[in-house]
Amino acid sequence: MKLSVVTIVFNDVIHIEKTINSVLSQTYDKIEYIIIDGASNDGTVDIIKKYDDKLDFWNSEPDKGLYDAMNKGLQKTSGDYICFLNSGDLFFDETTVEKMFASAENKQVDIFYGETVIIDEQGEIKGKRRLSAPEKLDWKSFKNGMLVSHQAFIPARKLAPNYNLKYKFSSDFDWCVRIMKNAENIQNTNQTIIRYLDGGLTKKRLIKSLRERFRIMSKYYGFLTTSFIHVRNGLKFSWFVLRKKWF
Repeated sequence: MKLSVVTIVFNDVIHIEKTINSVLSQTYDKIEYIIIDGASNDGTVDIIKKYDDKLDFWNSEPDKGLYDAMNKGLQKTSGDYICFLNSGDLFFDETTVEKMFASAENKQVDIFYGETVIIDEQGEIKGKRRLSAPEKLDWKSFKNGMLVSHQAFIPARKLAPNYNLKYKFSSDFDWCVRIMKNAENIQNTNQTIIRYLDGGLTKKRLIKSLRERFRIMSKYYGFLTTSFIHVRNGLKFSWFVLRKKWF
């Protein structure tokens, strides 16, 4: 089985090399690595060029936003599975991909998933995500929120559609639900897959993201159900932030 890893980056010279090395250091050798850069001008491209001979594809050009760049990367993939590991994010350790595929135990798997931990700028683990990956996952699971982070959600390439560009902040939520609706065998790896750098586009534009996600969830789960869940989860979220001082 071959895994296509796609990294999206724009002006992130501070973090991009750590992400590249996280992919290239994997003990699993059937990895295709693609980097899509949004015409960075801060030295990011110079870092990417250092690894030119180890990358399967990379380019640097303007795009129409994060999900447009992700669609560009998606079109370049040829692996059996796909993982979006954006600049600043890391695989949990060097054996992550190897152990992930080993969890299949020779079964045909449509989606692999696992846990995510949050790291700070120094790479130190701050804790787990507020939402934990469930023991069993299907498309209805996300009515309780995005229980699996986008990075730790690794579907078969044949099931992965383009991202819907009408969504600017939460198209990954919509993408995951669409894939799960067409999946038969969803495999819990029972491992932590990703180290996620605290921050990101969604967190920086939280209110707009939440409004957009509400529309997406209403489409799949109904307005009343979504409204009730948002009130309940809003209270849980507030309590989490008060205790942890981060999210």
